[in-house]
Amino acid sequence: MAKRLILVAGNIGVGKTSLTERIGERLGWVTAYESVADNPYLADFYADMQRWSFHLQVFFLGHRAQQHVDLWKDSRSAIIDRSIYEDAFIFCRALNQMGNLSELEYLSYQNVFKLVVSNLPPPSLLIYLKAPVSVLLDRINKRGRGMESGISAEYLTLLDSYYDDWIRSFDICPVLTLRTDDLDFVHKSRHLDLVVNRINDKLSGKEEVVFPTD
Repeated sequence: MAKRLILVAGNIGVGKTSLTERIGERLGWVTAYESVADNPYLADFYADMQRWSFHLQVFFLGHRAQQHVDLWKDSRSAIIDRSIYEDAFIFCRALNQMGNLSELEYLSYQNVFKLVVSNLPPPSLLIYLKAPVSVLLDRINKRGRGMESGISAEYLTLLDSYYDDWIRSFDICPVLTLRTDDLDFVHKSRHLDLVVNRINDKLSGKEEVVFPTD
């Protein structure tokens, strides 16, 4: 198979990390994830979002751009948990809407973002995972991460609306949309098989088919 660079996008709790792990294991692809443990701004951001939002988003921009370039240059196929595009079109937009990122900071970020992504090679495929907000909230509560304790249904709904806006206009590469509320690729190998087949079909340009998830 030719070298591929795949991006996995979607709201908080939708299953991006789990899918990235499983696809990497199944296909032998390099996997990459969001910087959390080595992120110098994340703890401060959750303590004071208004003060640290701009710093955090600039850090993520550099991190994701470097990740994208490094994996593109790697001779092996790769799959990345979360895309560089989501920061600009989803999270920065939400931070601006909520008053945590000033209009000047938001515009400054967007200018740098446009310059950075204009020089990035396009990915082979974007996998967009989607699930109802009630399902996302339930999954977030079950995994019990302290930094996510303040995430509300209202915030997830806002992000969900921004994701819908973004996906409608996204044309950098093909998009494969998967509903994950009834899709269990972690515990059911048949579901993972179906996802892998959908990915291969999309990469080869085949028409999409609806698959059962029982």
